[in-house]
Amino acid sequence: MVKENTFAFFLGCLMPNRYPAIEKSTKFVMEKLGYELLDMERATCCPAPGVFRSFNKIDWMVAAARNLCIAEQMDADILTVCNGCFGTLQEVNKHLKSNEEHRNMVNERLKEIGDYEFKGTIDVRHVAEVLGYEVGPWGIEDVIVRKVNIRAAIHYGCHFLKPTRIREIESSEGPSIIEEFVEALGVESVRFKEQLTCCGAGGGVKAYDGTASMTIFGEKMKNIDEVKPDIILDICPFCHLQYETGQDYLNKNKSCNYDYPVIHLSQLTAYCMGMDQEFIGLQYQLMGREYIFGGEELEKEEEVI
Repeated sequence: MVKENTFAFFLGCLMPNRYPAIEKSTKFVMEKLGYELLDMERATCCPAPGVFRSFNKIDWMVAAARNLCIAEQMDADILTVCNGCFGTLQEVNKHLKSNEEHRNMVNERLKEIGDYEFKGTIDVRHVAEVLGYEVGPWGIEDVIVRKVNIRAAIHYGCHFLKPTRIREIESSEGPSIIEEFVEALGVESVRFKEQLTCCGAGGGVKAYDGTASMTIFGEKMKNIDEVKPDIILDICPFCHLQYETGQDYLNKNKSCNYDYPVIHLSQLTAYCMGMDQEFIGLQYQLMGREYIFGGEELEKEEEVI
């Protein structure tokens, strides 16, 4: 039986290597909220849906199923922070639960690489979904110790909500899960043109054709720049990388002058729950612009780490 309030924490590739502050913030937030995050020993790449699946769908499922089996052996649902990891692991998990032919095929392959058998006993969750629906703005109000006062351009990314019939979170046409949650933190969401389009990184585009990736991203940044937010708020480390490095590329190669701090949902939530900027990594993103987070200190202020 799956343990309650316990997750097998799937780190993925990018977060622990490029953004350990997001990993640290996620652990801080979830543990403060009463969840236990377990390390997934021997876990591998999810693997990335936009690349591996395009070459060999069966091998993609086998690699994903091995990660799912590790969590099954821990009797814990998986918690992801990355949209791509969420997309792969959730999709393969649901598919193998319902497709006996593929489940048997995958399990035959798994026998060749170790003591693994996909049984379909767990679910796969994204931290934004857990915060948005399970904790909710009604629940986070009780544990935050400070509110911010910022305007944010919110980027959902592609794989968090799409395809809707598989994700089963909410419609990808007009989502509000992130907006409603961060409003409780003091954030005003500013809508911008084509808000729900890709950042240009996913689907293998960034790796295959950097020019196309930056063309898509350039259009995205132009739309964001029109509404002049204080920050860009994302829920995925890969989108996070695109927004950070992409702004530098456009500034150097397209005569742009973008300088928007990029903040992950876990970082912002951790800050509002009492985690110091130094430990969240926000001092690097804000680069001396602490006034951006100038908000309301609540009477229930706790000791920060």
